Amino acid sequence: MPAGAGGDRGRVARRVGPLNEVAAALAVAFALAGVGAAAGWAVPARGRSTVAGAATAGVGAAGAAAGLAAVSGTGWQGHLPDLLPLAGVTLSVDALAGWFLLLVGGVAVVVGVYTVGYAGRGGHGPASRTALAVLPVFVAAMLLVPAAGSVSTFLLGWELMAVTSLLLVLAEHRHSPAARTAGLWYAAMTQAGFVAVLVGLAWLAAAAGGESFAAIRAAGPELSPVVSGGVFLLCLAGFASKAGAVPLHPWLPRAHAEAPSHVSALMSAAMVKLGVYGIVRVGFDLLGGGQRWWWLLLGAFGVVSALYGILQAAVATDLKRLLAFSTSENVGLILLGLAAAGLWTDAGEHAAAGVALAAALLHAANHAGFKTLLFCGAGSVLRATGTRDLDELGGLSRRMPATTLLFTVGALGAAALPPGNGFVSEWLLLQALLHRAPEAGMVVTVAAPVAVAVVALTAGVGVATYVKALGTGFLARPRSSAAEQAVESPRGMLAGMGLAALACAGLAVAPAVAAPALDRIAGGLRTGIAPLGGSGVDVRLSGIASTISPLWIGVGVVGLAVGFAGAARAVGRARRRAAAWDCGDGPLTARMEYTATSFAEPLQRVFDNVLAPEQDVDVTHPSESAYLVRSVQYRRRLPDRIEARLYQPMVTAVDRVGRAARGLATGSVHRYLAYMLAALIAVLVAGVIR
Repeated sequence: MPAGAGGDRGRVARRVGPLNEVAAALAVAFALAGVGAAAGWAVPARGRSTVAGAATAGVGAAGAAAGLAAVSGTGWQGHLPDLLPLAGVTLSVDALAGWFLLLVGGVAVVVGVYTVGYAGRGGHGPASRTALAVLPVFVAAMLLVPAAGSVSTFLLGWELMAVTSLLLVLAEHRHSPAARTAGLWYAAMTQAGFVAVLVGLAWLAAAAGGESFAAIRAAGPELSPVVSGGVFLLCLAGFASKAGAVPLHPWLPRAHAEAPSHVSALMSAAMVKLGVYGIVRVGFDLLGGGQRWWWLLLGAFGVVSALYGILQAAVATDLKRLLAFSTSENVGLILLGLAAAGLWTDAGEHAAAGVALAAALLHAANHAGFKTLLFCGAGSVLRATGTRDLDELGGLSRRMPATTLLFTVGALGAAALPPGNGFVSEWLLLQALLHRAPEAGMVVTVAAPVAVAVVALTAGVGVATYVKALGTGFLARPRSSAAEQAVESPRGMLAGMGLAALACAGLAVAPAVAAPALDRIAGGLRTGIAPLGGSGVDVRLSGIASTISPLWIGVGVVGLAVGFAGAARAVGRARRRAAAWDCGDGPLTARMEYTATSFAEPLQRVFDNVLAPEQDVDVTHPSESAYLVRSVQYRRRLPDRIEARLYQPMVTAVDRVGRAARGLATGSVHRYLAYMLAALIAVLVAGVIR
């Protein structure tokens, strides 16, 4: 060995930082991602999905292990100077990063197991070489985002996540024009968001005099309000777009609906949460809390997202589109919790601020659990029937009993009903909004009741939404031959969904297990006192006289349900059965039952001014007489009103500019040289003026 080799190696090791379980787990995750990508290309079609699914689950398990160690108090920092030109790769894992590593890793484990059965048939689309090779790399890129400790590393992970997810959204582009359209929308909006984040973080690094998060964190209190406010606005635009917050959401219902279902689960349950992570990291950590108007603006995003998202979900008949808009609604609730934490901290309400932050982070984990389960359930339905239209489904409870049961667990969580896991985090959010001091200020006094009303309204409409999805899609009579002939999903898919259901059940009955991690995150962000306490059964709010026992609530609800069912069965046995009078029309058929469209009709009428439905009736007359009717055709469409009013004019304007610009490219070399001369003169004039 050369004399200087040991010294060089020692310097590199010191720059990497002392290795611990976090560093080891991340190294395993990134190594498995590389192995999985290579195997996705090299392994034959028969075993490709098994290898790629196992690699994806392994990457997720290693990431979750790193996150679990971090939220338990084991942090890690390291710098790898040779992996990225000029800046190198800087990694820094604290409790906040660990929470999102645990979230992303847990979702990836479920999706990896599910992929073995879902993509096991070979061929194109989700079973293609590209899709299976990119899947573990996508998970690794999502793990890199919260593990990043510098601006350049964060942007590298962010862009790698965007590119790999785009490839997965386009997995079925050969067979679906809608997938190609979804890919275009997603590519345009994700790159626009990346530019906003890039400019904002570059501005922040320049103002702080360094690109590492440690240097920015130290310089944060010294930044001027103009710089900090501008950086927050730019980063909020980019992160809120990735999170699918309204009105930056048009890509989300398209991409989530057209991507393969396991990819939809990863994007909805994990990727959009990294937009939430970016807001927390920049707003609370790097910028140190900021000004009151930041959180009012974030709260406005949350209110609009929650209300508009759940209304669109309530009237949707496409199952995956319903789940996609439900993601916007839940992201809105998370943003509302973050906004409340920022406002309450600014007002000196540290106890309520800590509870609001805990509610937002816990709801992010709860949403990851039940939305993974729901999208995997939608994938099972799509695989068995070939359709996502709730109006064409029904009868699946008999044909697919295991999928129905697992989907019901996810629907309980999404509807925020006990014993579902979404109930606890929404209850925490309400507690944070209700328990505020009267002297907190006029802004807080006005904002809190509005936020409470929004949470209550979204909860009510959310219950109706999932009653519609479960009732018309699974419990009603089959309304198509595909639904009548559906078969249960393979064991691999059911195993993945079962893991997600177990996670939902654990978060539902014992959320206090997460209390130490949430307390450690709140302390690191300086939002106030440790928000949660209690045992694994009870949740006690610090600084607020409120306690809840989710386990006993769940036991009570299940006990009442079983009791009522038993009483009904006992009464039914004592009575004589007879056919009901049906006016001679015969037995009940699917045409006599509610469809998803008819179920949502009352809600649509109530919110007509918001949804702006488009309806058209075509009456065809025979040629013999205009007084006779040959056929009546009714068409109803509920477009995304924000997209139609805000984005379609922009798309039309860009298209017109592009068509007009074709005249500039005539093929004449002399004209191109003139363009270059004009550009050079413009640059020189600008330099002289400056």
